[in-house]
Amino acid sequence: MTTVPRPERTIALVAHDARKPDLLAWARHNREVLAGHRLVATGTTGELLAEELGLAVIRLESGPLGGDMQLGAMITEASVDVLIFLWDPLSAQPHEPDVRALLRVATLWNVPVASNRATADLLVTSPLLTDPAYVREVPDHATHRQRLHQAT
Repeated sequence: MTTVPRPERTIALVAHDARKPDLLAWARHNREVLAGHRLVATGTTGELLAEELGLAVIRLESGPLGGDMQLGAMITEASVDVLIFLWDPLSAQPHEPDVRALLRVATLWNVPVASNRATADLLVTSPLLTDPAYVREVPDHATHRQRLHQAT
């Protein structure tokens, strides 16, 4: 495994439509913590967060327009440290395969994921979030890449 040091953490924030109010309430409650980090969000969520918090938020496309895939690419490039993804378990999403792929990629690259407010609270209040000595391990997938290369 390799490590990726960061002076500040990059926190990705995503919420399905039914969960946007919940994410906004959570973000208001944790504004002080979020202010010390780089924030990335998909589409409308990013716009709402920037307005609500008065903080800079890097906005990607909306999920159905490829924002989930953009975020997945950032994760594979070790550019995201934490993913807060309040998804709606009661509603089917038109871009469900992208949602599943995003969660899969986050797990594959050892990115902590919160899918509810309680877990999000635990992640952003962890002393490891701001501990400069803590460096998230990024898996080395060279063996897998080599197997794929040999199979072709």
